[in-house]
Amino acid sequence: MLEVSVPSIDRPFGVYLWPLFDAAWEKVMGYPAHDFDFVPGKTPMSTVREVVAALVTYYIVIFGGRAIMKNFSPLKLNFFFQVHNVLLTLLSLGLLLLLVEQILPIIVRHGVFYSICSHGAWTQPIVTLYYLNYLTKYIELIDTVFLFLKKKPLNFLHYYHHGATALLCYSQLVGHTSVSYVPIVLNLTVHVLMYWYYFLSARGIRVWWKEWVTRTQIIQFVLDLGFVYFASYTYFAFHYFPSLPNKGSCAGEEFAALFGCGLLTSYLFLFIAFYAATYKKAGKKVANRKVSNGSIAIDPKFTSEDLKSLKVNGESTGAKVAANSPRSRKV
Repeated sequence: MLEVSVPSIDRPFGVYLWPLFDAAWEKVMGYPAHDFDFVPGKTPMSTVREVVAALVTYYIVIFGGRAIMKNFSPLKLNFFFQVHNVLLTLLSLGLLLLLVEQILPIIVRHGVFYSICSHGAWTQPIVTLYYLNYLTKYIELIDTVFLFLKKKPLNFLHYYHHGATALLCYSQLVGHTSVSYVPIVLNLTVHVLMYWYYFLSARGIRVWWKEWVTRTQIIQFVLDLGFVYFASYTYFAFHYFPSLPNKGSCAGEEFAALFGCGLLTSYLFLFIAFYAATYKKAGKKVANRKVSNGSIAIDPKFTSEDLKSLKVNGESTGAKVAANSPRSRKV
């Protein structure tokens, strides 16, 4: 039943979402969500062999598909692309709200350190949501399928990030890292924004915050690394270098901590490089286009000395300079 109340620590949205999710899970799976248990080797997509097979298939499909599409015209898949992005927007939003509902009480009652480093923060409902989030990473691989079917370029960051993220989520699930909720919650937040932008773009709607999609991804990785580095540092310092200052041990397997730190670090550098190459380069192209068209706009606040420093005139460039004067209005 839907019970609405005043927002509280246990019901931050005024509605207790977990029972609704539990009932929906039972209708689909035949058993309640609170009975779910992630067991490597028994749960679907819970073994290294399954993960590797899925990712190898992914790369064969996208590179093989791109080669095949060279002989065909781009497919018009705008409707299906819109549906895909709306579904991922809603799925990301739903998982985000459910995770916030589970994690907020832990943070408020036990503190941030407990939430990222205690085995007590690795609860059954949270693991269930982690597992669903992990499965969505395979659904997101369809993003790349749309790209090669529409004959769009496949850049390294795109297919590296998609494949590696599925592997990252798997490693944290089997590694029982309590700090996982930080990257997952931030990633879901970014994906709500990102997939909604893709949907609007497919609808032909231009938005002013396009650049902020990449910016939020970079901010996400900076925050991720702050928490993950801290959790990893205090674990290794406590166990191997006790003379160093630390906060004690931290929940999670060592391989998961090291893999998470390495992969998230690579994401940060790659996304910064992508941002610089995409938006800075685009800015230069706009500036060059204005010059080539012969319409250079000069800020009215510029002084005559500023204009001289630009070394731009009609004889040397063939361009007309617009200044804040009667002559410029005539031009």
